[in-house]
Amino acid sequence: MIESRDLSEVNPVAVVRVRQHVNPLSEKYQAPVAVPDWSGVFANSYQPLHIDIGCGKGVFALHMAQLTPAWNFLGLEIRKPVVESAQRRQQEAGLSNLHFMFCNVNISLHTLLESWGDQNPLQQVSIQFPDPWFKKRHQKRRVLQSELVSTLAQFLPTGGRVVVQSDVEAVAVDMCDRFTENSHFLRSSHDWLPTSPFPAQTDRERVTLEQGLPVYRAIFTRS
Repeated sequence: MIESRDLSEVNPVAVVRVRQHVNPLSEKYQAPVAVPDWSGVFANSYQPLHIDIGCGKGVFALHMAQLTPAWNFLGLEIRKPVVESAQRRQQEAGLSNLHFMFCNVNISLHTLLESWGDQNPLQQVSIQFPDPWFKKRHQKRRVLQSELVSTLAQFLPTGGRVVVQSDVEAVAVDMCDRFTENSHFLRSSHDWLPTSPFPAQTDRERVTLEQGLPVYRAIFTRS
């Protein structure tokens, strides 16, 4: 549920609209992403790693990287033009603890995490305001599937956590159900969290709160 963005400031000749929805099951998104050289991506590639799945324009990850330089932040997003915009933001900010990648996480996340070997630095994951895909026949397109939860269970250490947020209660419930189904995760509270555990906000979170609307949040810890 991330708004389309006018990228005319990048190309003053043409106005480019970023698609709000892409089908992650279409053939064009099935190719695994190439694994980067993490030592070239991050100044210290073995700092604790936070992955923001569906990072959109990267506002949240950029602010988190500025506020917590002792952590690395990796934003993953399926819409390539949005990733390119986020990458420009990172370069302009000169942050060496932040990186953005275009990929389908359900295809590429396992390979990306496996590439670190025994020194995998993953400590925290956020999945915030994902595309809701309301129609029942489209819900298999939602980013959080059981296989992705299994990947996170494999690579998160004991005590590592996943934070989920949505402004659509049914989507938040569905995400919680996927984690509850996996015996490796424990929910911190049966109630929705009243505030975010993060010092930064996504664009969608900011707009939702400004409108006085609720955000449904939960934290799951790797047991």
